[in-house]
Amino acid sequence: MHGEFELINRWLAPAHASTMDTGVVLGVGDDACLLSPTAGQQLVVSVDTSVEGHHFPAKAPASAVGHRALAVSLSDLAAMGARPRWCLMSLALPVSDAAWVAEFAKGFHALCDAAKVNLVGGDVTAGECAVSVTVMGEVEPARALRRSGARAGDILAVTGALGGGAGGLAAWQAGEHDLQHPLVSRYLLPQPRLEAGRVLAELASSAIDISDGLLADLGHVLEASKLGAKLDAQAIPLAEGLVDLLGEEGAMQAALSGGDDYELLVTLAPERLAAAQAELASFGLALTEIGRLVEGSGIDGVKMPTKAGWQHFSGGEP
Repeated sequence: MHGEFELINRWLAPAHASTMDTGVVLGVGDDACLLSPTAGQQLVVSVDTSVEGHHFPAKAPASAVGHRALAVSLSDLAAMGARPRWCLMSLALPVSDAAWVAEFAKGFHALCDAAKVNLVGGDVTAGECAVSVTVMGEVEPARALRRSGARAGDILAVTGALGGGAGGLAAWQAGEHDLQHPLVSRYLLPQPRLEAGRVLAELASSAIDISDGLLADLGHVLEASKLGAKLDAQAIPLAEGLVDLLGEEGAMQAALSGGDDYELLVTLAPERLAAAQAELASFGLALTEIGRLVEGSGIDGVKMPTKAGWQHFSGGEP
């Protein structure tokens, strides 16, 4: 049986020493960390909690749970156009399982390295299996993307393809547990669009990450910007294999309201679309126009589902 501090010291503490060039003055091992933000930058902070059975399956590979818990928080930084710097992680486990924690840490630290984010503290406790991750990033004050920045006449566009999160969950529930499966991978190993977010910060007027479904998250932008939207349903890019798994209507509903895609929904002036598409194409990511913003309110152009997206405490299942 491994205790809290042994689990932290052996597997969850960063593998490398903290140094001033990372902005970490004092990292894991004290009552709190000391950080040195970059002069002239605004601090961007977000937190997400992932609970077993609600956000990831009980039998999901531990490495995928570690990756996913960090990825969904980093996606919020991407939507703000921020550069990630640091993170805090709190892990609750029903029992002390050293092998599980080792695999969890492998997935978590691998994404930390890929995203250039430093784990600077956290906690391990007994309880229902859950992971809470706080991420901190930086952005130039004039470049932070906000939901309220959209304007009538702006184009609506999305990175990548949609519906893969919901499709991956459906595939998993049907017995497909191979992480190499394109839809299962989209669900359990989402890729936060950090590079795209930083590029779009110079070109877009607003952005949001698609975590609760296209319609729900678009609704947040429309509410903040006091506008309506006209969508082109046929233009919405669908994840690979989604139509084969769910059929055309099911695939469209997964894209509109399934959630867990962690792509970016952005608004931008029409004259900036081509430049944005070219920038994202340079690192292999598509940016697809799916509609426009209009004066007024509401969303036209698609068949609205009963629920526009996932909400906790709504009485349904994820």
